[in-house]
Amino acid sequence: MADVVRVRFAPSPTGDIHIGNLRAAIHNFLFARHEGGKFLLRIEDTDKERNTPQAIASLLDYMAWMGLDFDEPPVYQSKSLAMHQEAAERLLKSGHAYRSTKGAEGKGEAVVFRLNFDVSYTDIVKGPLTKSAADLKDFVILRSDGTPTFHLANVVDDIAMGITHVIRGDDHVENTFKHVPLFRALGAEPPKYAHLPQIVNDKGKPLSKRDGDVNVGEFRAKGYLPDALFNALALCGWSPGDDREMMTREEMIAAFSLERVRPSPARFDYRKLEWFNSQYIARMPAGKLRELLEGELAAAGLDTSGRDARWWDALLDPVRPRLKTLKDFVPLVRTFFEPPETYDPKDVRKHLDEGNGRRVLEGLAAVFGAVADWTAQSAGTALQKYAEEKGLKFGDAAQPLRVALNGRAVSLPMDVTLFLMGKDEVLARIRRCLQRAGAAGT
Repeated sequence: MADVVRVRFAPSPTGDIHIGNLRAAIHNFLFARHEGGKFLLRIEDTDKERNTPQAIASLLDYMAWMGLDFDEPPVYQSKSLAMHQEAAERLLKSGHAYRSTKGAEGKGEAVVFRLNFDVSYTDIVKGPLTKSAADLKDFVILRSDGTPTFHLANVVDDIAMGITHVIRGDDHVENTFKHVPLFRALGAEPPKYAHLPQIVNDKGKPLSKRDGDVNVGEFRAKGYLPDALFNALALCGWSPGDDREMMTREEMIAAFSLERVRPSPARFDYRKLEWFNSQYIARMPAGKLRELLEGELAAAGLDTSGRDARWWDALLDPVRPRLKTLKDFVPLVRTFFEPPETYDPKDVRKHLDEGNGRRVLEGLAAVFGAVADWTAQSAGTALQKYAEEKGLKFGDAAQPLRVALNGRAVSLPMDVTLFLMGKDEVLARIRRCLQRAGAAGT
């Protein structure tokens, strides 16, 4: 087992996953896959009040969404209580621990580990680290109620799971000075440690809610793709050694090494994540993108029945470049499902009242009504031909039409808009605009 790399992601499911923890999971995953080893999941669920079944289900759902597939069934720490207690007893018998009422909260005796010697270890990211005995203190490993502290449970579980490398955030550096001697006292060789740099904001401060979204669920709810979030977080503190940014998962696995993780704080760039997301949307197969976008429409209560492959093919090309997240989609296309409730007063005044916009709409209604085979090309050609015959600039014909169809002078390209909306709906909206916009001015 020692020859096979075995790493673990060990979250405590007390709520949504912070992107700092997710970054640790991603680096564990990439390292295991690069080394041909095992990526394991340990759910540290000993806090019965906070670790609810719903939180655990949410954790597993996020892992699946991110494509972080683990290689063995999850280990639930709460099921290892007897093993933790047995380890404490062995440490008592070997003299590495003692019983004390100190830290036992007045409820009996706790088991305390002796730490009265220097501790050193070499961190793959940070290099050699040492702490003198004068700076270390004995610490509780088993509470008076018989439950283990994080330190004992963490080490005993790592031994039981055969963990060879512990890859975690550098907020655990101090804990490792306690864990290394615990491994040795239990007769086990400590794993190799790699402490990942803290994720910070633009000002070098720890990332917090004040900076924006910090939990996986928030990014998912706002329309970010798992591959984009994976790509951005993989590069948070790590570099492949060249100038690549957009990388497939296979490319990241091939390039990943812990030696290329930088020890300095890693800045999380929300704008870069948005760029990644737009790029992944742009490159996504049409069928997969349609599936996701249909989900967005359904969530918004918009009925997609009757929208065939031709409709979607016409929609995706002009829409893709406008999508930074999936949530940008519904506002762009809602007009194809619902007529405008109001008309922008400024656009009505500019394109209908201050010119011949109304006559243009009346003329276009007649022209469109005569188009037999309604396609993007035929509808677009009819619009272009009308403008030419009337001696109008294209915009002088298109802008009043945009107001009539969308309520404002903004739309996708007109030929696509006309096709996606359909002939009957185009004519109905022109009539409706002529009836309502002039009278209401809104």
